[in-house]
Amino acid sequence: MTLRTRATLAAATSLLALAATPAIAQNGGAFAGYRDTVDTSLATQLPRTAVPHHYTLTITPDAPNLKFAGQETIDLQIVQPTDRLTLNAVDLGFGAVSIMPLTGGAPVAASVTTDADNQSATLAFGRTLAPGAYRLSIAYTGKINEQANGLFALDYKDTAGADKRSIFTQFEPADARRFFPSWDEPDYKAKFDLSAVIPANQMGVSNMPAARSEPIGNGMQRVTFLTTPEMSTYLLFFGAGEFGRVAKMATPTTEVGVVASKGNEAKSYTALDAQAQILPYYNSYFGYNYPLPKLDNVAGPGQSQFFGAMENWGAIFTFERILLDDPAVTTEGERQNIFEVDAHEMAHQWFGDLVTMGWWGDLWLNEGFASWMATKATKHFHPDWGAEYGAVGAREGAMSQDDKLSTHPIVQDVRTVEQANQAFDGITYSKGQSVITMLEAYATPDVWQRGIQAYMRAHAYQNSKTDQLWAAIEGAGARGLTTIAHDFTNQPGVPLIRVGASRCVGGSTSVVLTQDQFSADRKPGSFTPLSWHVPVTMSAGGTPVTVVTSGRTTSASVPGCGQLVVNTGQAGYYRTLYPAAAAARLATNFTALSPIDRYGVLDDQFSLSVAGYQPMGTALDILNAVPTDAAPELIGDASAKMSGIQGLLDGNAAAQAKVKKLIIARFGPVIDRIGIAPRDGEPVGVTTLRPRLIATLGNAGDPRIKAEAARLFTAIEKDPNAAPKGLKQTWLGRIAYDADAATWDRLHAMAKRASTATERQNLYGLLASAKSEVLARRALELALTSEPGKTISAGMIGRVAGSHPDLAFDFTIAHLAQVTRLVDLSAQSRYVARLASGSDKPEMVAKLDAYAKANVKPSDRKAIEEAKSAIKVRLANTPRIKRETLAWVNAKKVG
Repeated sequence: MTLRTRATLAAATSLLALAATPAIAQNGGAFAGYRDTVDTSLATQLPRTAVPHHYTLTITPDAPNLKFAGQETIDLQIVQPTDRLTLNAVDLGFGAVSIMPLTGGAPVAASVTTDADNQSATLAFGRTLAPGAYRLSIAYTGKINEQANGLFALDYKDTAGADKRSIFTQFEPADARRFFPSWDEPDYKAKFDLSAVIPANQMGVSNMPAARSEPIGNGMQRVTFLTTPEMSTYLLFFGAGEFGRVAKMATPTTEVGVVASKGNEAKSYTALDAQAQILPYYNSYFGYNYPLPKLDNVAGPGQSQFFGAMENWGAIFTFERILLDDPAVTTEGERQNIFEVDAHEMAHQWFGDLVTMGWWGDLWLNEGFASWMATKATKHFHPDWGAEYGAVGAREGAMSQDDKLSTHPIVQDVRTVEQANQAFDGITYSKGQSVITMLEAYATPDVWQRGIQAYMRAHAYQNSKTDQLWAAIEGAGARGLTTIAHDFTNQPGVPLIRVGASRCVGGSTSVVLTQDQFSADRKPGSFTPLSWHVPVTMSAGGTPVTVVTSGRTTSASVPGCGQLVVNTGQAGYYRTLYPAAAAARLATNFTALSPIDRYGVLDDQFSLSVAGYQPMGTALDILNAVPTDAAPELIGDASAKMSGIQGLLDGNAAAQAKVKKLIIARFGPVIDRIGIAPRDGEPVGVTTLRPRLIATLGNAGDPRIKAEAARLFTAIEKDPNAAPKGLKQTWLGRIAYDADAATWDRLHAMAKRASTATERQNLYGLLASAKSEVLARRALELALTSEPGKTISAGMIGRVAGSHPDLAFDFTIAHLAQVTRLVDLSAQSRYVARLASGSDKPEMVAKLDAYAKANVKPSDRKAIEEAKSAIKVRLANTPRIKRETLAWVNAKKVG
């Protein structure tokens, strides 16, 4: 992830007269030889009575009135005698429903009973239907939503300032059932024929190219799309609006395109060029050519609180801010993100679309692999972008979730729709990506790729399970991989490698490793640690070696007698705790480490100190050792950590002043060297570092930053293009954070007159980022009005929570019904938990419990429990962290 005609009631009445017909028996007809391909060992929320093979859909949207009509026929195989069929449907109204055998015979009408809680409809036929091939016909109606669930509308202003509305679909994980009655589970793959009746001045987009478009009068047209391959329901896509499209051939057989609202075509070429690069690369890597004739990426204005892009086969959906390159507002980091998101969603065309996980518990087969593959593609085409640093950052983010009792394994137990929604998290994406990185390093890239290619060939157009992937890679030559993989995917948590005292013996470093479990919310010795087979890579000045831990202790000999670095290359998913003397040597010898090891060691040692495994001084000494000529990614990380220390010392003006002086002394010369504005030909890393330094120095009160921000704000008010390229949002962000009431009003006026959907979204977000609580309240109140836009308001409340989590949470609870309407259904329970997760108030835990008790089923409270864990860990650790940090600041005579 990360995008018919209406039957009449008279027809339904006439079909009911057929209820007296005898049981239908037939031999399979058109589906003779078909079998039930559904894996009955998988979880399901539907009876195993039938298997759909082909859906034919005609929809007629009424976008102005937010409703639509649908007519579908489903060719299916009944696999056991039954007098009823239960399929998924929610927020749909039913007209005529009937079934008939494909071998011939009269149709049998059905009565329909819906179950809103189970999101299903049961069609009762009054007679037993024998196993065989049937055609089910359903007339129905539905609603067009205003958040990204099912068929939804996004409103915007075109380049002339006129109000426009486009419609799109979003079905993952369980919202295809809002668009058509279906067996809406990933294991029920089928082919789809889709037609739509839309205004003649609009373009229709779906997974496959349009086969034909026919005028039907009254300014309308019927667009019919080619038949899809077999695929899961959640991958079907439909969009319609006043679109333009740019396209090119990526291979001799596949066209790639970007579809966006008219007037945005020129902003589409960065994404289009990325798609044209990536597709042939993936064809080669996977050893299986992309099988559809086209691959579009469809841009929509606004945003979702659940996703940014969706991998619909042949018709990816991405929000405009993530897909389009607008020179007036797009930063260099956002431009890189266009490529990376494209690479993620395109990887899904194989991992997810061609081969689909059988059930949501294996969602990581989609998301972890797409994240990992996006990093691989970025490193391949743009080695200067530092994707390897992003991979380490993703690992650290996953560990920050995985080190608490509220975590879960990569392979999950998913039983409800809400649990499926909540499965889209840091464990699925980032831990999944990080474990794959480690396993690829263990298997070697060539063996890993051969295994992936074998997996694709074996499971194309089918569903799979995690163990089938491991079997393919072991079959390619990665002996022992399954044992390691099971440890990391079937159980939660973060391994901890304790490094014993090392000694030099015959030109090699001898060391004993002790395996433990890293925990942020349990003290060492207070719990029984889990055990993993961990591939640990180490270096000591010579060739790196890898050992796989087995049992509590593992002895190793590492060539060389230099600085011992565990997890050299940073491919491993574990933390490394050195003896105090060895950790001190890491700080002393920090510049001798490789660039990626500097980055990984800094993050790893910080996490160990924050959790209390070692003093804060250990990590702060390493932070202090970061040279100002290091890789831009490391300087950016170090500056952010220093800014965090500044924030930690709120309430201690003297200590905080010392840290501010240190920040300005350390990072001021860096921005002097690279320049406060972009320079022609500068390295890309420098371009992405500059905004981070402006933010850090601005927070520290650097007078030069403050003066430049004020100057540029006045200039931007007169000329929207006055800011240096790619820095408009950075400088306006500085102004917004420090804003007083008058400045906030000026920003508000700027937001109201924004000329593009992306800039409008950016500016309303900035209004919600003020550190002033008074202005934060104004932003919250504004979010509940119609002014920002239906998909922007929830993001504003989330931005307020960044600086004022308790305020944002309390406001949301006080206006819960209003806020809920602003959040996509898939994100609602996680949204409230996220608002609260940054709180440092003890009473927030009880508030979350009260919210959950009133609004969230006990089975669906994972996000709530994770937020509570984060708050409890913060409350437990912050006093010690402050005390030790203050001691370090004073001892270093900072400032």
